[in-house]
Amino acid sequence: MSSRLKEVSPNAEIVSNAAALAVNVAAAVGLQNVLKTNLGPRGTLKMLVGGAGQIKLTKDGNVLLKEMQIQHPTACMVARTATAQDEVTGDGTTSTVLLCGELLRQAERYASEGLHPRVITDGFDIARDATVKFLDEFKVNRAAKSMVADRELLRCIASTSLNTKLDQKLAEKITEAVVDAIQCIYPDSTTTGDDEEERSRPIDLNMVEVMSMQRKMGTDSRFVNGLVLDHGGRHPDMPSILTNCHIMTCNVTFEYEKTEVQSGFFYSNAEEREKLVESERKWLDERCKQVIDFKRKVCKEGESFVMINQKGIDPLSLDIFAKEGILCLRRAKRRNMERLTLACGGSPIHSVEDLDPSMLGWAGKVSEVTLGEDKFTFVEECKLPKSCTLLLQGPNIHTIEQITDAVRDGLRAVKNSIEDEAVVPGAGAFEIAAAMNLRNNVCKTVKGKAKLGVDAFAEALLVIPKTLAENSGFDVQECIIKLNDEREATGLAVGLDIISGDPIVAADEGIWDNVRVKRQCLFLSTVLAIQLLLVDEVMRAGKNRGKPPAEAEPGGMDL
Repeated sequence: MSSRLKEVSPNAEIVSNAAALAVNVAAAVGLQNVLKTNLGPRGTLKMLVGGAGQIKLTKDGNVLLKEMQIQHPTACMVARTATAQDEVTGDGTTSTVLLCGELLRQAERYASEGLHPRVITDGFDIARDATVKFLDEFKVNRAAKSMVADRELLRCIASTSLNTKLDQKLAEKITEAVVDAIQCIYPDSTTTGDDEEERSRPIDLNMVEVMSMQRKMGTDSRFVNGLVLDHGGRHPDMPSILTNCHIMTCNVTFEYEKTEVQSGFFYSNAEEREKLVESERKWLDERCKQVIDFKRKVCKEGESFVMINQKGIDPLSLDIFAKEGILCLRRAKRRNMERLTLACGGSPIHSVEDLDPSMLGWAGKVSEVTLGEDKFTFVEECKLPKSCTLLLQGPNIHTIEQITDAVRDGLRAVKNSIEDEAVVPGAGAFEIAAAMNLRNNVCKTVKGKAKLGVDAFAEALLVIPKTLAENSGFDVQECIIKLNDEREATGLAVGLDIISGDPIVAADEGIWDNVRVKRQCLFLSTVLAIQLLLVDEVMRAGKNRGKPPAEAEPGGMDL
């Protein structure tokens, strides 16, 4: 039966009924086939080539979906849904695409036998709710404070995320840095104010500065217990390495300032001009003298003084400070100034009139590194830092970009686990257990044809362990049978060992996933699959511009 829309608009481009379902399924499955080879630690890389010859190597699903040129409308919708998953939870992009494509593939199998899509979607709804409920029972609960104190658990969580995106040796190095960063910025009992109120706040990942340097190897990337500033001293006589440093974070000008209103100074002879210059210089010299006197007052034997200023310092003032052995950084960026007080302690200084030692921060070591024409200042060994830096190094831009994308996901993975106060066993363990729960328990409680939708959902969940087995080079059916048999025999949360292809207890191997990533993946992929299944016509929308309207038939009515 032709579409009724043809009677209204004879020139409309329409795909109807079974053809519409076939188009949507083909698009979702096509995108699934593109991304499925990336899943897991044994997944392969994709090379993205830009129009101007830019090259990017990645296996991060979020990067792929954002950078790829996708023209099919259904595939675009799946890609937008998956990237929304990454924005909310920081991971699970590839899993969302795989699950959505597999749900549509399983639904098409039943629809081709005459089952109405509405019946299938009813089964999907029942299965999704039952799976989310099972997730709450399956997860392992841990209090946030004890989780942060358990470094090994945090390391396992970060490693599970990073191993899917980086080489194993590099992932181990980055894992340690990510765990150090989260433990550094987590609000604990050392925070001033109400401890419970501080701990209830979400972890602010903006307090972790990610700084990249194109030098050395990727495995030389490290955690800096302080800050790395992307500027250095502006005087050749200033010291480049200092220890036991008092840090003065200020926003005070040490140079001639222009007046706020338009004004001018007039003089009639050279003597008057000299007096004007001298009075201006005297005003700046007094400011410099106040800082130097303050430095001599607070610095004891073996201690040094560092001044980091958001405003300018003129050359003569720099010379005065250099003779006193003070390292000065001028025109520091505002974001660095905010993090400095969190990392080193103290408070921002806006006037040199009432200087107090309590306003100063502390760093065990301050050093300056020159890389080409760029200077970097390392402020390290802070006492109680609430801000830190991840210094990412690599021989080329491709390595640095790959590490940067992975670090973002690793930080989000650890943060999610702490805020959820729970983790869920990985390596496909949840999917195997959830599919078995649907078949053994949920299917028995569902009446009618909706049971077929529940069965299709259970089969679709197995796409994750199947893909892990396929990417690791093992026989898919054999691995799934082994996992199901082990789950039935022991009742443990068993996942797939990607090295041997045998079942393993994921918790014993330290393979942990995020609860919120699994939950969000279930909701997003199921909702999108249901909406696409219920589409019975795909038509080109919008008005025809520049085309003459179709001529009406004789005796007919113009529409």
